[in-house]
Amino acid sequence: MDSPRFLRRLLPPLVPLLTLAALSTALAPAPRPGAAPAPRPVAAPAAVTFADEFDGPAGSAADGAKWQTETGDNVNNHERQYYTAGNRNAALDGQGHLVITARRENPGNYQCWYGRCEYTSARLNTAGRFTTTYGRVEARMKVPRGQGMWPAFWMLGNDIGQIGWPASGEIDVMENVGFEPSTVHGTLHGPGYSGSGGIGAAHTLPGGQAFADAFHTFAVDWSPDAITWSVDGTVYQRRTPADLGGRSWVFNKPFFLILNLAVGGYWPGDPDGSTVFPGQLVVDHVRVTTGGTQPGGGPITGVGGKCVDVAGANTANGTPVQLYDCNGTAAQHWTVGSDGTLRALGKCLDVSSGGTADGTPVQLWDCNGSAAQVWAVPPARDIVNPQADKCLDATGGGTANGTRLQIWTCTGAANQKWTVRR
Repeated sequence: MDSPRFLRRLLPPLVPLLTLAALSTALAPAPRPGAAPAPRPVAAPAAVTFADEFDGPAGSAADGAKWQTETGDNVNNHERQYYTAGNRNAALDGQGHLVITARRENPGNYQCWYGRCEYTSARLNTAGRFTTTYGRVEARMKVPRGQGMWPAFWMLGNDIGQIGWPASGEIDVMENVGFEPSTVHGTLHGPGYSGSGGIGAAHTLPGGQAFADAFHTFAVDWSPDAITWSVDGTVYQRRTPADLGGRSWVFNKPFFLILNLAVGGYWPGDPDGSTVFPGQLVVDHVRVTTGGTQPGGGPITGVGGKCVDVAGANTANGTPVQLYDCNGTAAQHWTVGSDGTLRALGKCLDVSSGGTADGTPVQLWDCNGSAAQVWAVPPARDIVNPQADKCLDATGGGTANGTRLQIWTCTGAANQKWTVRR
């Protein structure tokens, strides 16, 4: 975006993504030719992996199992508020909303980077409680109006505690600054394209409407190597690695969610005599959905002309995935999910125990939204698990029926090349 944009400091410690424990079973024979053919596929519904409708008594705090509250000021952006704990600046209204309130006050004698703080507000995040890799991430909100107001709904890479910002990546689903009442911004920040150099675009309401006048739904639809922004279902930008000019795309990994209302800062400027307090960001819901698939799909073929096959057409968690003669059965019918999953028999292709080491086997497992079940299929015909940065691989380059599939460092060899039918 054109306006200045600087690092937002994450205040609490981060909790790394937990990997899923998985079972391991012996190979079972694939169904013989003549077994029942794959049924005609239908679109699979998306799974809601996170939802907060903010139902609860007026004055109660946000659900602590879903959100943690940050405290402190933010010198990096030169914001003016102090983020408080408790429910004074972030509370349910009893009508199905979370209300984040910015006030011109300082009852706790809070100290900010510039001296005694002039304002209080709130910032909540899901670090340590929820992360997602891909899917549809949306919030329905009504923003405040007024010079100096800076509401935002955004995401940070869950590895920020290990590698820092901007290497962790940041996805701004929605930002609004008070001097642009009709406009919101969506932006990517990463190594070499952060701050005012972020990659993004703006969306402006027609006819002089202001976003503070009504609720609007802000969303990103996020898949391997692609993110699309929309407002009320209207798409206004799509970004892929091609937009980064050779810089690193850092968005194929888990991210957590953030809601906040800042006051002042480099970009929005400070409040002035026209700004009315308190200002409120009213959030109707936050949802993350993953796993929708499109009708279609078919076999995934690889080395030796063999197909990716669920051993014995078994739907149990931990069933091995292997090479086998192509036979047209449901055990070899794979669909590509909008969240980057590969699905057969109602379950997902999964890296055992979320492993990242060479030789970690793959299996069938309940779809759960974890990074162990996310796959990118680039034009080079590799099938890559971004978490491990490794390729789907036929063990030992084998072509025999029953050859187990695994992940391995990408080499470009024939046993890592696949044709995926969408």
